[in-house]
Amino acid sequence: MNKIVKNASEAIIGIKDGMTLMFGGFGLCGIPENVIRELAKIKVKNLTCISNNAGVDDFGLGILLRDKQIKKMIASYVGENKEFERQFLSGELEVDLVPQGTLAERIRAGGAGIPAFYVPAGYGTEVGEGKEAREFNGKMHLLEYGLTADFAIVKAKYGDAMGNLIYNNTANNYNNMMAMAGKITIAEVEEIVPVGELNPNQIHTPGIFVQRIFQGVDYEKRIEFETTM
Repeated sequence: MNKIVKNASEAIIGIKDGMTLMFGGFGLCGIPENVIRELAKIKVKNLTCISNNAGVDDFGLGILLRDKQIKKMIASYVGENKEFERQFLSGELEVDLVPQGTLAERIRAGGAGIPAFYVPAGYGTEVGEGKEAREFNGKMHLLEYGLTADFAIVKAKYGDAMGNLIYNNTANNYNNMMAMAGKITIAEVEEIVPVGELNPNQIHTPGIFVQRIFQGVDYEKRIEFETTM
């Protein structure tokens, strides 16, 4: 049951060109920094990435965008990344913009084995173009499909050798649901603790959903957008 691997390099074994990857995080909070840096090193390309956003120009998924490693982004927000904007407007990057709640539910549904569901968000807008629509209780809904990935890559505060994870406050965000939706889930954590030390009542992701875990290093923990008075 020991799922610990040595480092990010060992954790990403098997990730190949053209795969679909999920990356936990919201803005720059709770992102798997070590794995992103390692993917940039090995130059894997033509990736479809599912994430709340694409980081900023020189950090987070922005690193993979800069090096043209991402073919398609499925995301809900693109506001802080100028390279994302440039590639999208020039046609270099395929983008599927999804309402934030819908994106979260599509990931959760994929992890729960639910193939599709109906949601009212986006009906009557560009989001609904080409999608099946049905009326429920007098309100129109769009058919949306669950999302899964070849690899789900998450970041937690604490983990143990069995893969049990605890996220740090808002760093929970997309990480918890993504951990359920990958064929293989990689967890990078700030601290690995002995099995049994984590309070079972506080565990966010049970180890059954995690295949590989390692302790990361050199976290920058940047602020995505700073406002001062």
